[in-house]
Amino acid sequence: MDIQIAQSDMRSAYLDGLLGVMVSGLVWTGAAVVSLWASAQLTVWLFFVGGALIHPLAVLMAKLCGASGRHRSDNPLAGLALASTAWLIFSLPIVYGIFLLNPLLFFPAMLLVIGGRYLTFATLYGLKAYWGLGLLLAFSAYPLVVVGATSTQAAALGAFLEVGFASVQLVRLRLTPRSVPSE
Repeated sequence: MDIQIAQSDMRSAYLDGLLGVMVSGLVWTGAAVVSLWASAQLTVWLFFVGGALIHPLAVLMAKLCGASGRHRSDNPLAGLALASTAWLIFSLPIVYGIFLLNPLLFFPAMLLVIGGRYLTFATLYGLKAYWGLGLLLAFSAYPLVVVGATSTQAAALGAFLEVGFASVQLVRLRLTPRSVPSE
């Protein structure tokens, strides 16, 4: 299977990965809201739990939207998807350690980690827009730290960027005719 067919398979199975971005944006939204009344510790743990639910919820939503929610078993990009997920999980203890040192750095650190992961989505789905999302998330972390943004503000920015990206790209997906490369 060549790369274009593998990317097309990923795009059609997971609707360009956009439902995952939307669910992730809703997790960021939930964290921003919870941070208004709950402890930083509870907010972080709810963010982690919500993050663990992103893929299963995105797959369920993809199926409800008529996509398969499953790539082909011979898709060579499956390894990249797994590796980027493992990298994200391996980053969580580091980010949690940063949180223990300074709770205000948790969400900027997560913006860096998640932004980095989205860079791999450009290859996974064959969509250059993921370079933009990944870099936007990563580059937004530094100003948040410099201005001393609250956890609520940092989480709200993550929510705005992901929900905004997913919304715009879902409209694009809906309006763009799809062609499927043949093997």
